[in-house]
Amino acid sequence: MQEIKRSTFEIKKSKFIGIAYQVDSVQEVEAILKDLKREHKKARHIPFAYKIGPLAKKSDDKEPGNTAGSPIYNIIEKKKLDHILIVVIRYFGGVKLGAGGLTRAYLQAANDATKKD
Repeated sequence: MQEIKRSTFEIKKSKFIGIAYQVDSVQEVEAILKDLKREHKKARHIPFAYKIGPLAKKSDDKEPGNTAGSPIYNIIEKKKLDHILIVVIRYFGGVKLGAGGLTRAYLQAANDATKKD
């Protein structure tokens, strides 16, 4: 498990932390998610998506349907990434963003976490 890149930004007082990891197994993904949930106990949502060869999964982590996991996974597909886990940690700032705002925020976080410098 290796962290590739991390990015952070705020929208309407909500903080989004996008992190990309190089992963080789579902067990690695599960270990990373467990560690992140322990480290970020006050985060409201920790949606993610991963692709390891033919294996793929996405989770909205209680955000409205398809506003978090799908946009993250779309970045993986668009950039043709493999052996990757992208996680976005959201600290809710008290202002609702709406479905479109959430989708754009998760897209931006995933895109920023996978940008080559």
